[in-house]
Amino acid sequence: MVDELGRVFETVSRYFALLSEPMRIRILHAICEGERSVSEIVDETGGTQTNISRHLNSMYRAGVLTRRKEGNFTFYGVSDTALTEICRTVCVHIAARISGDSADSKELLQFAHDLQQAEAQRRQTE
Repeated sequence: MVDELGRVFETVSRYFALLSEPMRIRILHAICEGERSVSEIVDETGGTQTNISRHLNSMYRAGVLTRRKEGNFTFYGVSDTALTEICRTVCVHIAARISGDSADSKELLQFAHDLQQAEAQRRQTE
């Protein structure tokens, strides 16, 4: 029983580790409303092609992103909607703790709203 619980805790820890990099949260924000090409994600996040590709591959291997190729382009989307829900919940929580007039608070609330809209749209298409 203890060993099973330990394995669960380790798995949960690895899952949350996916969100330990700010760029991965930026990537999630970039694709929360729909699939995007790598170049679109690079443009939206302001990261380098190499860095974004590394994060996308890690997130894909962890099973939280989808990936498809079309010609010379690779597109990524969210496959694990629980991850976007976790991000949304935490963003709302953190934004509520920050002064309501700050730009950070407004950006976090907008991010949470974007994630919520993307989830609602995904549910409508199922």
